[in-house]
Amino acid sequence: MMSSETERAPCGKAAPPPSPQLPRGLPLIDGQLAEPLSPGRLIDAIDPSTARTIIQFHACGRADVDRAVMAAQRCFESRAWRTMRPLDRGRLLERLALLVEEHREELAVLESLDSGKLLGITRAIDLQFTIDGLRHYAGWASKIAGEYIQHSPLMPEDAVYRAYTQRRPLGVVGGITPWNFPLGQAIQKIAPAIAFGCTVVLKPSPETSLTTLRLGELILEAGFPAGAVNIVTGDGAEVGAALVNHPAVRKIAFTGSTATGQSILAASVGTMKRVTLELGGKSPTIILADADLDRAIPGAAAAVFANSGQICTAGSRLLVEAPIYDTVIEGICDIARGLKVGPAFDPATQMGPLISAQHRRRVDSMVGNGLAEGAVALAGGGAAEGDGWFYKPTVLGAVSAQMSVMREEIFGPVVCAVRVDDPGDIVRIANDTPFGLAASIWTRDLDRAHLLADRIDAGTVWLNTHNVLDLAMPFGGHKLSGLGHEFGNDAMQAYTEPKAVCMRLDPGSMRY
Repeated sequence: MMSSETERAPCGKAAPPPSPQLPRGLPLIDGQLAEPLSPGRLIDAIDPSTARTIIQFHACGRADVDRAVMAAQRCFESRAWRTMRPLDRGRLLERLALLVEEHREELAVLESLDSGKLLGITRAIDLQFTIDGLRHYAGWASKIAGEYIQHSPLMPEDAVYRAYTQRRPLGVVGGITPWNFPLGQAIQKIAPAIAFGCTVVLKPSPETSLTTLRLGELILEAGFPAGAVNIVTGDGAEVGAALVNHPAVRKIAFTGSTATGQSILAASVGTMKRVTLELGGKSPTIILADADLDRAIPGAAAAVFANSGQICTAGSRLLVEAPIYDTVIEGICDIARGLKVGPAFDPATQMGPLISAQHRRRVDSMVGNGLAEGAVALAGGGAAEGDGWFYKPTVLGAVSAQMSVMREEIFGPVVCAVRVDDPGDIVRIANDTPFGLAASIWTRDLDRAHLLADRIDAGTVWLNTHNVLDLAMPFGGHKLSGLGHEFGNDAMQAYTEPKAVCMRLDPGSMRY
């Protein structure tokens, strides 16, 4: 995707995007697309590549959230849902996967139009992850298991005890998704909740709601029971807060900023909601002196410039051992200067826009603060030309540990390069951050790779790769990067809770 051989080219004018089937713009509540109770409030869906409005969709209010939550609660408590076979919950997800496959191209185009992500990426990665996620959890639905416990009573008597545990669904789950992976994140919340017997009220980001709204229409077509999945649209201050504070919501599954995650955690105390919080990161990319630089240099560039740096696991701190520092930085700067920044539907584009004008101002302000503190822009360092919200791939040198660009998540195509003179400092520098989401280590020395991986305080450590996820592997962060895990076996723990059952048997009833 990224190559130092790429010729630099201006963004130019965005080509007219394809015209996908647009959603009706209505929330999904209790098995139907319904006008909000306070109609008239509309949200603009804006194409980040052109800054043009695609469509307007309805914003919900607190009363709509309450309506959706109570529909989810009724469904959860209904006999039909309680007695539905796990295999049949899996079949719901499989039917939805088939519909997503059928509409794959339409959804990929809509995702690119709404988020600014490159069409090749939404086709190959976002839609495949969505389909894989539905099928992965469809298979899990029938794999929920408890355990038999060998009971040891405190006061032994002439009796026999049998004890076992069950995994029981939590109830209504409130899912809140970010704007950087809209469709995949929606499935990341909906699919495990349904597989493990919960019901869902999902709030997508107001900046990228279109594919989630279209997904709601496909959920209806797939025949989900009324109230099993509800989708409400709007901002975090009203709709998100109403979902977090609703007493009937038993769990919040949130992906987004650390500050919002902290607010959700504080708000959950009153009702003791379970929470899964996948938050920010400041992930180190560590390149050791013996690394294969033909792989490490483009790999480190992709780690931070993919999706315009709008990835929670972006390799935004580059730690390079001194003997190869100049070579690595020169290579990454060449890639940064050569990347073609442009609109999502231009086949020549290698890096798309940022999500909004506001977010571009934030990224530019953070880079400006870093330069004011003494950092040096080795490549990029400002907005790029074009109709949309483009930003140049940026490499900052001469950074120090206490600079804001080294401490705070920028969430843009900006990497801070650090020369490591003493190999013994690698672990200290890598862990010198309030975050702990991910890291990558590039080396040919497998002993050193695994020993370093043990010392890095992060939820995921990649060796000779970066930003590779698998639904079979748990994913979550340490420190300010979050609480709990998604994917893997941990997903079942996240959406269910154990119930212990103990029974006293009377040996006197034995007749044989």
